[in-house]
Amino acid sequence: MLSEDQILLFPVSFSDTTTDLFMAKTASCSDDICNSFLLLLVLSVPASTVALSFGFYAATCPAAEFMVRNIVRSASSVDPTIPGKLLRLLFHDCFVEGCDASVLLQGNGTERTDPGNKSLGGFEVIDSAKRNLEFFCPQTVSCADIVVLAARDAVEFTGGPFVQVPTGRRDGKISAASNVRPNIVDTSFSVDQMMTLFSSKGLSVDDLVVLSGAHTIGTAHCNAFSDRFRRDPNGRMSLVDASLDGSYANELMRRCSAGAASAVTVENDPATAAVFDNQYYRNILSHKGLFQSDSVLISDGRTRARVESFAEDQIGFFESWAQSFLKLSSIGVKSGDEGEIRLSCSSNNV
Repeated sequence: MLSEDQILLFPVSFSDTTTDLFMAKTASCSDDICNSFLLLLVLSVPASTVALSFGFYAATCPAAEFMVRNIVRSASSVDPTIPGKLLRLLFHDCFVEGCDASVLLQGNGTERTDPGNKSLGGFEVIDSAKRNLEFFCPQTVSCADIVVLAARDAVEFTGGPFVQVPTGRRDGKISAASNVRPNIVDTSFSVDQMMTLFSSKGLSVDDLVVLSGAHTIGTAHCNAFSDRFRRDPNGRMSLVDASLDGSYANELMRRCSAGAASAVTVENDPATAAVFDNQYYRNILSHKGLFQSDSVLISDGRTRARVESFAEDQIGFFESWAQSFLKLSSIGVKSGDEGEIRLSCSSNNV
């Protein structure tokens, strides 16, 4: 297996074949065989390809991942909604401008000001990790890497698989609210719309089904799925989406009618809300997917088979998650002389 000080270059856009080969070859091999395989992968990366590496901070900040891990563990023990928030934060970062922490920047017109991002959370966890890292390893660990590591750890702490991720991302300097909506999945999207967006990020239809499994943890505000209901002038709600299970719909209407749609939250997964597992796929097969974008996965032949497979095979889901997470966390990364290492995650360096 890889040790933390072994370096592996990863192309930003790598194929399913490459990741399959990597996962298979490094799962069980001797040091000599592993080192030979790593050398083969390094030599196969085009010189023009931006690269990340395992153990990037081994010499400059060897405890970096440990420190992020402790902050995430501590925050999650106090607030069980933190893991879901950190995972969602990663998606919203990587799909807009790439995985460069652009979503963390504050100021007029930044990504954080877009209405779709105002419900994001977990920023205080990232900021806490950054402060600790700046104390021990000044201007060394990027906010972009912290976002990826925190999301990785959030999945493991809720029962999901641990994914060894390469690091070395640098922080971007551009953050514009106008870039958010064209690059983020809307909860009312069809499979075609999601496939088009995922494809533009170098992700496959299989990645779409796998990464949708992130909805096995976390919460959502009622206005995120309000298109599935109708609210009359008196505030009474009625179901308009016949694909939703009746009893589940009634429970959602009961919860959401208790207050403003933008204030009330419900669990993405009503069965095992705080556990990263394959229950999400069982839910949507039972017509209990919270979002329209969840439900459509079983009405399209290109995605239904994988949903059915993951619903029966949690190990298979976890293995696929590891591969898709690597691809997600490598979208549009900046490294080398690109970007910067921010002193504070919420602002560019002066």
